This record gives sequence, C-alpha cells and structure tokens, in this order.
Amino acid sequence: MDTAPASDRPDDQRQHHRPPYDEVQASPEFGELRTAHRSFAFPLTIGFVSWYLLYVLLSNYADGFMDTRVVGNINVALVFGLAQFLTTFLIAWWYSRHAAAKLDPRAKAIKARLGDNP
Repeated sequence: MDTAPASDRPDDQRQHHRPPYDEVQASPEFGELRTAHRSFAFPLTIGFVSWYLLYVLLSNYADGFMDTRVVGNINVALVFGLAQFLTTFLIAWWYSRHAAAKLDPRAKAIKARLGDNP
C-alpha cells in the first residue's frame, strides 16, 4: 500500500487517482452550464439588490413618500417592505424552475460522463 502523500507521488500516479475535474471544467458542456447559470443569476441578483437599495434609500430619504397612506393605516413603506418578501420568494421559485429545466439536466449529463469517478 502506498502511504506517501499525494504531493510525494510521481505525476503519473497522481493523475491516475485524481478525478478529471480539469477536463470537465475545460469542456464546452461545463461552459454552457456556467453560462446558463450566470445569465440567469447575475441579472436577477443585480435587479433584486437594486430593488432592495431603492427601498432602503426611500426609507431613509423620502419620509413623506414612504409615509403616504395607501389604505387605512397601511402606508407605502409597509407595502414596499412586504413586497421585498414577496419578490424574495418569487425569485427563489423562479430560480428553482430555471434550475430544474435548464441547469439540472446539463449537470446530470456532465456527471454521467464522469462515470464512476468520485
């Protein structure tokens, strides 16, 4: 049994025992998976952070607007605050649908191509 640490083994032995992560990362399929994820997640993240910062800035600097009553004791600030929760759940739902439809099949195909490698 070889008890030498991986860094002390010859390169050919390390390559034999190492999963082909570098090959997968360089593959066009992985690039497509990464692009599909980024093209969905980055714009959505930027949009949500902008929406959140708008809420924070309006809360700090537009007191009169945020105090405007919509119905009864419900004002614009409360509506915006509740809308933050709603958009969070909608984004999570939308992302899960996107992942199930576009990302998961690609990831499973890459994993299947790896075969029995850990």
